[in-house]
Amino acid sequence: MAFRKNIYKSPAELRAMVAPGLATAASLAAVRAAIRAGVTTLELDAIAEATIRGLGGIPNFQLEEGYVHTVCASVNDEVVHGIPGGRVLQPGDIVSIDSGAKVGDWNGDAAITVVVPDPTRPELVAERQKLADVTEQSLWHGIAALSRVSHLNHVGGFIEDYIESQGEYGILEDYVGHGIGRSMHEEPPVFNYRVRDRGPQVKPGLVVAIEPMVTLGTIDTVTHPDGWTVATEDGTAAAHWEHSIAVHAGGIWVLTAEDGGAAGLAPLGVVPVPIP
Repeated sequence: MAFRKNIYKSPAELRAMVAPGLATAASLAAVRAAIRAGVTTLELDAIAEATIRGLGGIPNFQLEEGYVHTVCASVNDEVVHGIPGGRVLQPGDIVSIDSGAKVGDWNGDAAITVVVPDPTRPELVAERQKLADVTEQSLWHGIAALSRVSHLNHVGGFIEDYIESQGEYGILEDYVGHGIGRSMHEEPPVFNYRVRDRGPQVKPGLVVAIEPMVTLGTIDTVTHPDGWTVATEDGTAAAHWEHSIAVHAGGIWVLTAEDGGAAGLAPLGVVPVPIP
């Protein structure tokens, strides 16, 4: 597969991507702390924006044509690209928050999924929490694979295998990960499932955003009339997790994790190495 431009960054460019990654991570940590029943998705959006701007960054979602918010907030059957607004989170809701920051010329992009507690419906909460956990762990399995494989598209097989080992889940195929750098979305695509083509070499300078999107039912989606919000066709719940990861001469570093991914990768036998 040929790409339109060199997809590999220099050591200096990798170092420049640390700041936007950390600003993105901080915005999601602040939002996670604020998620509870009774809060609106627009209030969460404001928290993320204040955090990013307080760290000297710009919300890069606002740089996308036609989008004016800092995060995408997708609730229950909404998979991705949910628009923040007056929707009030309810007990038992599963909410995915996708955020990104631009610092200088460089971008970060990450997502988390949180289940709002509901003591009156423990089975619903447990089912949705497992969905969120399986999606998150599939992401870490993909990141761990990135540290070991020779070509990028091998990562998708590890993500798919982990998800399938956990039960009956749907892995979205129409929405995948991507390269990231001076633009939030760059080549190459990063698949969350096994594909025939090997993709580009995994070597120093590669920076990608891996983002599995998993459902409790179908992989078929519909787009709401707002033109942004993507939801499952059958109305089942969905989860979305994402990190931006840099490959460098010493190993890998998760740019959008405060610890570089140490906690998430430790159970999988991978030790992330800071970018020198």
